[in-house]
Amino acid sequence: MLHGSLDRWLHPELYSSRPDKVLTLVQRLNIAADIAAALDYLHNNCQPSIIHCDVKPRNILLGDDMVARVGDFGLTKILTDSVGEILINSKSYVGILGTIGYVAPGN
Repeated sequence: MLHGSLDRWLHPELYSSRPDKVLTLVQRLNIAADIAAALDYLHNNCQPSIIHCDVKPRNILLGDDMVARVGDFGLTKILTDSVGEILINSKSYVGILGTIGYVAPGN
């Protein structure tokens, strides 16, 4: 993606180069709306529903039009239609999956 991850824009000091400009309030609100729309689609419009499980700034990619796109579906859980139980990627794990500080409370 042309503009890289949202993480690079929010925390430029962690990377070798600083972006030429900072995100405006309008851009930040549009990015938040893009992310919310993507998650709404995954949760409510996909059959079966998809739960991302690792939404964080590093996994939000910004295109040349500064539209946010959700990436990195490595920890995704897919739910059944009937009872909402996990159908795919339901492996047994010991410990926390995801990024500390971004993991959903139920994980």
